[in-house]
Amino acid sequence: MALAASLKEADITAALAACAAADSFNHKEFFAKVGMSTKSADDIKKAFAVIDQDKSGFIEEDELKLFLQNFSASARALTDKETAAFLAVGDSDGDGKIGVDGKEHFLFFNNRRRIRT
Repeated sequence: MALAASLKEADITAALAACAAADSFNHKEFFAKVGMSTKSADDIKKAFAVIDQDKSGFIEEDELKLFLQNFSASARALTDKETAAFLAVGDSDGDGKIGVDGKEHFLFFNNRRRIRT
């Protein structure tokens, strides 16, 4: 999978196993386990582009719901509850999507990291 290319397979497997049960996904824990929280700003932007499957410049709810499948095609979809919670982390203006529009924005890979695009 596209996001998996720069990550360790064992880390991905462990992270996916940790959130295999419905409503067990925690973005902070997941990103720490796979190593995304330590990636460079450029890597984060590339990851955003992969998740933004329709290349609209936004990550919408339907793209976020299938987030785990960017790491493994056999991964489960996020539940509606998980998707809503995950979306809320990165949706700074309440429009229901996470944008990359040239302004400072929150890329949910690490709560402490803000990146200029």
